[in-house]
Amino acid sequence: MPSKSSARLAALTVAAACSTLSGVVLTTPAHADTVRIHDIQGTTRISPLAGQKVADVAGIVTGVRAYGSSKGFWIQDPNPDANPATSEGVFVFTGSAPKVAVGDSVTVTGTVSEYVPGGTSSGNQSVTEITKPTVTVVSGGNAVPAPTVIDARSVPAEYAPSGDAAANGSVNGLPLEPATYALDYYESLEGMSVQVADARVVTATDPYTELWVTVKPHEHANRRGGTVYGSYGSQNTGRLQIQSLGATADFPAANVGDALTGTTSGPLDYNQFGGYTLVAGKLGTLKSGGLQRETTREQARGELAVATYNVENLDPSDTTFAAHASAIVNNLKSPDIVSLEEIQDNNGAKDDGTVDASQTVNKLIDAIVAAGGPQYDWRSIDPVNDQDGGEPGGNIRQVFLFNPERVSFTDRAGGGSTTAVDVTKVHGRAQLTASPGRIDPASDAWKSSRKPLVGEFVFRGKTVFVIANHLNSKGGDQGLTAQYQPPVRSSETQRHLQATEVNTFAKKILDTQKNARVVALGDMNDFEFSDTAKILEGDGELWSAIKSLPKSERYTYDYQGNSQVLDQILVSPVIRRGCDLDYDSVHINSEFHDQISDHDPQVLRFRP
Repeated sequence: MPSKSSARLAALTVAAACSTLSGVVLTTPAHADTVRIHDIQGTTRISPLAGQKVADVAGIVTGVRAYGSSKGFWIQDPNPDANPATSEGVFVFTGSAPKVAVGDSVTVTGTVSEYVPGGTSSGNQSVTEITKPTVTVVSGGNAVPAPTVIDARSVPAEYAPSGDAAANGSVNGLPLEPATYALDYYESLEGMSVQVADARVVTATDPYTELWVTVKPHEHANRRGGTVYGSYGSQNTGRLQIQSLGATADFPAANVGDALTGTTSGPLDYNQFGGYTLVAGKLGTLKSGGLQRETTREQARGELAVATYNVENLDPSDTTFAAHASAIVNNLKSPDIVSLEEIQDNNGAKDDGTVDASQTVNKLIDAIVAAGGPQYDWRSIDPVNDQDGGEPGGNIRQVFLFNPERVSFTDRAGGGSTTAVDVTKVHGRAQLTASPGRIDPASDAWKSSRKPLVGEFVFRGKTVFVIANHLNSKGGDQGLTAQYQPPVRSSETQRHLQATEVNTFAKKILDTQKNARVVALGDMNDFEFSDTAKILEGDGELWSAIKSLPKSERYTYDYQGNSQVLDQILVSPVIRRGCDLDYDSVHINSEFHDQISDHDPQVLRFRP
């Protein structure tokens, strides 16, 4: 995935770009109009009154948002109809600080609009709003409609209907079935006051003052409090994003496994970054779950420990070197070989043609020594400036760290940023034509993306081929709450080409030497059950070793309430079958609000 910071360049909730102001009139309301909120919302995702002007729509103010680009307020009809598919709440977009308060009885005249957060190209659902409003305050201090309880019983187990084939897979025109589908259930509550109680946190508080909870505590739960994402066909329907209408400083700093005890209540919104969101006027009390960062065991003398760790755009100006070093030494127990992803050049995002990353790498190595770890050596190949994607100017790349007291690197000249490495046979054994080298850097598969770094290592007289990867991100994929169901995962097209290249290279090594020890590892940016993983594995050339763990322990990243796999270590058959393989996903980052990277490192131990 793109880093959470780079993916979020807007306000907490990106909303309608309506350059209008509202007028507040303290007069007797008009009586002629009979349009109610549920008439505006209708029984599908699109209002039957979209684009039309409505007059004197009555409701009680249930929440006021006076910050960000989506200023406005929510109103709810205290006298609902009998149709569970029609929401009784709606957002009134004012564009400036609203001049109403929770508990005001108001009437609103304006235009019904359908706004798509992130734009239509995002594939997101729309939010039904009243825009260009004129607001009449009838009275204040009224009782607010009781919030609808969202819990394990109310949310259906099935996630979403299949989209209408005649509408390119969109669900927008389908009648809502809130008793059947979770997305329909949430849509039927759009704009209404809702509440959750004693909800467990399944994604930690992020820099944008939001977190995720689950209302289904037993749904694909893991032992550390998260909710595991295990297949496209079995979505976690109990996930719900929480934001707050209150002060940022009052928002809880939560880790996975913590709980918001008591009730958390407020209007149900829909935004660009996660879909349905409870925007709390009242937050539950944070109760710690006591989650601790994990520590793996030290490798035995005869075991080779290989790790992958995405250090999230590390450059010399960062303040996280000591923390990363401590993680490598104390939590990972100083693996023999570490594949680092997202090492930036010596001046980070400054786009001045610099590609050398020696300062970045050596600063990390020095910090590792200061933390009591080994004096690692390293190998890498500088990319061509601005050709490998990532943060502009940063020139991220993969780097091999290795402990020369335990393992040696076989240097073989000829590798370069634009030179393709190949495999040859020497004395009956596979050998790289260059070490380190890059896999087919001119291929379209690697356009604006990181090229795999390949190297030969020797451990106790045995050669091990290591392929360090950072495949293209999921940026551009439609979200799980998209109007298109199932969502389109457009980023897979390039990632599948990349996976094919990696598998082809591994196969070339194995065709040259059947019993070759091959490790392909890194940030694969895809799940262990994905087609990307299947292509990487091929016809048995490689196998994703995270599948040696129980399903509930398979995760390396936490995104929108889903604990999921992005980082993988794949191995050739001789390692899988005969080397006492031991895999560990070391959870030190993804579950914590004070993370130093959004990825958890992975460690594989085996006996070559």
